[in-house]
Amino acid sequence: MSKIDRRILKTQEAIKNAFIGLMAEKSFDQITIQDISDKANVGRRTIYDHYMDKFDLLARLIEEHISELRKLCRSTADLSFAEGNLMWFEYFERNYSFFSTLLASKGAPAFRSQFLEFVIEELELDVDVAEGINQGMSKDLVLNFFGAAIVETIIGWINNGLSEPSKVMAEQVGILLDRNL
Repeated sequence: MSKIDRRILKTQEAIKNAFIGLMAEKSFDQITIQDISDKANVGRRTIYDHYMDKFDLLARLIEEHISELRKLCRSTADLSFAEGNLMWFEYFERNYSFFSTLLASKGAPAFRSQFLEFVIEELELDVDVAEGINQGMSKDLVLNFFGAAIVETIIGWINNGLSEPSKVMAEQVGILLDRNL
């Protein structure tokens, strides 16, 4: 990695961290590019060199996290639901600051809908309506039901300050999925 690449990554990281910090302090609507610039200690022009506006910055942050979760899913494909879930819950725990701030802001609906879409995509291979417990049911209904349940469970857990250890959450959500899929 070249020196220029490192500087770009360092600048982007400063911008993202400043933005997340500001989202913890005030509503998304109140945050200005100048606020981000001041907190990140970079010029406004520098922010515009990397992002179109604060909406683009938020969208890219959400996409980064969904992309990381997608990688985790790929790496856990051969594990049980409980084992795979543990990696997810630990990821949310490691990134608690971002997710708790995001969910308390106006970015929450955008994150929720993208996250739900992603969860449904990931569950698709695990839902069998041809035979077994869900035989004859609508695949879309089953996917939406469990997708929404997973998303709301994670959001509730984050909003409650990680009320249970990630291991407990992973095991219990895993048991529920194993019983019903």
